Amino acid sequence: MNQETVKKLLTGVKKGEVSIDEALDRLKSLPYHDLGFALVDTHRALRQGFPEVIMGEGKEARDILRIIESLREDGNNILVTRVDGRKAGDVRSELPDMTYNERARALVLVEGQIEIRGRGTIMVVSAGTSDIPVAEEAALVCELMGNQTERLWDVGVAGIHRLMNHIDRLRSANVLVVAAGMEGALPSVIGGIVERPVVAVPTSIGYGAGFGGLSALLGMLNSCASGVCVVNIDNGFGAGYVASLINR
Repeated sequence: MNQETVKKLLTGVKKGEVSIDEALDRLKSLPYHDLGFALVDTHRALRQGFPEVIMGEGKEARDILRIIESLREDGNNILVTRVDGRKAGDVRSELPDMTYNERARALVLVEGQIEIRGRGTIMVVSAGTSDIPVAEEAALVCELMGNQTERLWDVGVAGIHRLMNHIDRLRSANVLVVAAGMEGALPSVIGGIVERPVVAVPTSIGYGAGFGGLSALLGMLNSCASGVCVVNIDNGFGAGYVASLINR
């Protein structure tokens, strides 16, 4: 249940179009739906401005479907993250109107037009092509949360001239999300040439000494560029969410 849903409900009561008992029935679902195996937070859109997002990893397709149906009751847009192709196919066989972003490993269902709420553009940048899945997850979240979103892929420090060709675009963005693996240097470079917040996302891409993204994480945390903040390894969702809040 989001702010618009509650406003319509209260307006209906005020105009006599909805009875008090009907309104009470609708409000009984707050703050959550108890599905037995899950307590679906129906109050989150009202509380935080965006509905609960379903983490698909570790869930069976049937569990995801039940949570989706619960969230759909109030007209919420649906996002399911970390979904492999097989599980996505099982969900879409029951809900063919959902779309699957294979690269981001995310299922999406848009119930209505997405209102642009961001004050400016969010630019999502990947250091290498191997970082794109995490970056694409971030970009998808930014779009669903109502932001003008641009993508810039494969401009890592191994060929820094590729990045420098896009200086004007980088500086025109209101917030930047930068995904990088290996040594994780790109957010520091970008943070040193723009006057905007940079949300750094370490990815698990790299060889043995990368320790599954830990080296990139530590490098980003030690950035000497003042405007860089860091989310967890491979957390494109968290980066997109933070960038969206900043952009409001």
